[in-house]
Amino acid sequence: MDKEQLKGHISRPATWMSTGGFRPTQALTESWVSRVFVYRENEVIPLDKSGHPMFPLFQLCLEGLPFVPDIVKNTRFLTVFLSPELPMGVTPNGQNWLVREYGYDEPIMRKELHNPDSWFKPFPLKANLIAQDCPVWDGGGLASGDSDTIIALEDKGIISDYHHDFPNHYGHKLGGFPSFCQPGVSMGKGFEFVMQIATDEKANINIVDSGTVFLAKHPKTGDWNYYCDFY
Repeated sequence: MDKEQLKGHISRPATWMSTGGFRPTQALTESWVSRVFVYRENEVIPLDKSGHPMFPLFQLCLEGLPFVPDIVKNTRFLTVFLSPELPMGVTPNGQNWLVREYGYDEPIMRKELHNPDSWFKPFPLKANLIAQDCPVWDGGGLASGDSDTIIALEDKGIISDYHHDFPNHYGHKLGGFPSFCQPGVSMGKGFEFVMQIATDEKANINIVDSGTVFLAKHPKTGDWNYYCDFY
């Protein structure tokens, strides 16, 4: 197996979102960072454990994206809220963070709800296809047999630097592999990584210290788990 064959074997496609740089359409199907306006009729901004409104963090319309993982193929919208007292470990949905999932046949409505205490700055998001997103070296989804193959190719001089030749794309991302900073992470037995929301200077979002929020879903229960890490 040569380098390109191995890269095709271990990589996954992903949709990567760039922040701003264009005039928003204000369409219901537009994706945003630091803004949520898609709700069910009875929904408002959720409260954290202290009874304070969370910060609207992310609104993603999956309709028409260049890549959508199978586990959310029937989902039209994902909206994410985060408490300023953000959780530090693997945390189930609703515990100082919340993801809401909306199907294609589900009635939704537009609500311009804002948290005046939030320091996040809203920007529209532009979707870009990543054809080959690779796992990070330590604990990011790389099988042990593939690790052995990579080491053997490095010994032969076919691969000079795994991180350079097999890139993992940091940033706001749906699908692909998580951009873990810390090694050996498990987001829960049976949970599949779905998306990540990264520190975003333009949107004034800093996850502790240039970190990232990761969201994973269980294919059987439909439950969601959260994790964040940072340098």
